[in-house]
Amino acid sequence: MTSLVDLLPNQAYARTMHKVAVVVEDGAEPFGLGSLVEVWGEPEHPEDRTPTFDFQVCTPRPGRVRGRSDFDLIVDRGLDAAADADLVCLAPKYGFLDHDPAVLDLVRASHDRGAYLYAHCSAAFVLAEAGVLDGRSATTHWRFTERMARMYPRVRVQPDVLYVHDGRVVTGAGSAAGIDASLHLMREEFGAAAAAATARRIVVPPHRDGGQAQYIARQVPACDAETLGPLLGWILQHLAEDHAVETLAERAHMSPRTFARRFRDETGATPHAWVNEQRVRAAEELLERTDLSIDRVAADVGFGTAATLRHHFSRVRGVSPQVYRRQFAC
Repeated sequence: MTSLVDLLPNQAYARTMHKVAVVVEDGAEPFGLGSLVEVWGEPEHPEDRTPTFDFQVCTPRPGRVRGRSDFDLIVDRGLDAAADADLVCLAPKYGFLDHDPAVLDLVRASHDRGAYLYAHCSAAFVLAEAGVLDGRSATTHWRFTERMARMYPRVRVQPDVLYVHDGRVVTGAGSAAGIDASLHLMREEFGAAAAAATARRIVVPPHRDGGQAQYIARQVPACDAETLGPLLGWILQHLAEDHAVETLAERAHMSPRTFARRFRDETGATPHAWVNEQRVRAAEELLERTDLSIDRVAADVGFGTAATLRHHFSRVRGVSPQVYRRQFAC
């Protein structure tokens, strides 16, 4: 399948978000902050074809902000810069159980006025302390999920996922999962094309499902030929074909039981779940960039019938293919 990014014309995105503010505090984790900057803070480049934002970094006390590593930050804006942001991001910090009352007030006010809130890694504890996670599902870095569950019993902590999107609140696991969560939110608000173009710019896969395990047990293969990477690439190029476990196992020269175990070890998902996820993603692209009928889209991505496509698409995306096309068609 030709890349959607290569086919997509320059376009003006439907503006669901204009302003993004990131809150940093002393002990700021550079990777967490950097992952937010990469997705939301990049200036406009015509070749990228991605939405751009009024991106601002703020802090409770403007000036020097101590960094987690061997450098500090100079932040000129106070928290008032986030008062009208459409998306308020909380960057993780060392000493994440030390909560600034001004940041807690900002979180509550942002939540009350309907802004998106996104907390990366241990910053999810700020949302929990502010009370906005009460009754919601959420995650944080796997090292801290048990602590969060003990400290905040009203939060439905999900320990083995990359990110959780519950209403207008997003929480992400540690490090690279911050990019996954941001790309997920980009996809939700601007469509698969915008997320794919952003991922291409920062040279990462365009989508890892939030339900994927935070860390995956990977056995070291005896040789390069045993990796499933080539097979996964082949599946993506042949989504319309039969991908039963037995068929894929034969192609991989493994028994079905060994193949299923190896597949979960290397991807964090069953073959059936992984293939269905790729088919939904391919359907998103076709719905955005073509006027093919729903029946044709279903056939091209391997779901066979429009009814089957609607079932899987609605389960993953929460809307029907028709509604998705009306919202995100180029």
